[in-house]
Amino acid sequence: MSKPPDLVQGTLDLLLLKILALEPQHGWAISQRLKQISGDVLQVSDGSLYPALHKLEQEGWITAEWKTSELGRRAKFYSLTRLGRRQLARESANWDRLSNAISQVIRLQES
Repeated sequence: MSKPPDLVQGTLDLLLLKILALEPQHGWAISQRLKQISGDVLQVSDGSLYPALHKLEQEGWITAEWKTSELGRRAKFYSLTRLGRRQLARESANWDRLSNAISQVIRLQES
């Protein structure tokens, strides 16, 4: 999916930062990990993934390095920076606050 319509603005950044906090990965592995962890609910197209990774790299939240993948191919591996870990903490806190607020509204009893 390109620019997932059912994700809150900025959520893709949060998800990518979290996945890269687990371990450095190349783009295809990142998209597969997101799909796997979410039980096939969240999928991201190359057209959304790579621009998002490029943006995170420009912000200084991730770095990229060419390495050989597990299949023996050259791939760009992304890893979280110290700034990225701080941003992940900020975005996680914001997500918790936002999702709790939305949950409170959703749980309101209807008359």
